[in-house]
Amino acid sequence: MPLTKIKPLESLSQVDKIELSLEEYFRNENFGPGDAIPKETDLAQAMGVSRTAIREAISRFKTLGIIESRKNRGMIMTRPDVLSNMQRVLDPKLLDGNTMKEIFEMRLVIEMGIGDILFLRKTNESIAKLEEIVEKEERSTDRIERLKYDVEFHSMLYSISRNKTILRFQKMLLPIFDYVDSGLPPREKNNATKIVTHRDLLNELKTGNSQGFRNKMQIHLAYYFEKL
Repeated sequence: MPLTKIKPLESLSQVDKIELSLEEYFRNENFGPGDAIPKETDLAQAMGVSRTAIREAISRFKTLGIIESRKNRGMIMTRPDVLSNMQRVLDPKLLDGNTMKEIFEMRLVIEMGIGDILFLRKTNESIAKLEEIVEKEERSTDRIERLKYDVEFHSMLYSISRNKTILRFQKMLLPIFDYVDSGLPPREKNNATKIVTHRDLLNELKTGNSQGFRNKMQIHLAYYFEKL
């Protein structure tokens, strides 16, 4: 197998090499959130490079949220926000169709697997909120309004999970969901197509189990899989 895609180390810039060296240093010395790192001048002297090159390499870690400057403490390691950089580019206008489809598929995978968490963390209050959303959706005859309730229902499922990362990820992806949803034709019921509604999912959440919910969610989302 040819290795033409492997980049020779010689082609790396000095800043690239400094970044890799610092990354290895932080890992080997077990730096963690809150730990102070050496000053730029000390790092430059130890590595035999200019302070300017060190500063540029450090700026890359700052962009990723791995290092930040603190008053009276200098530079310290921080707990990176793993979603912050992703959030900056999650705009349908910036992404191509294939990327949006792949992101939408991530949503489908998450929602098919969220059932176990929902059955652990559902409450009477959260079930009542889902019931209210479903009732509004069932009374509505307007497509745009029904799409709104569809988003509300699935957003409520994320909220019930009480997983802050999942909930934030879902909110970040809402523009992608809206973009894909708006481009799909309305579902049409026929004898050959089995449809699981939000009412069916709600009933399973009320009296069923996580496996039943997962199975129903898979059928509910099959429409999107087929249209992607």
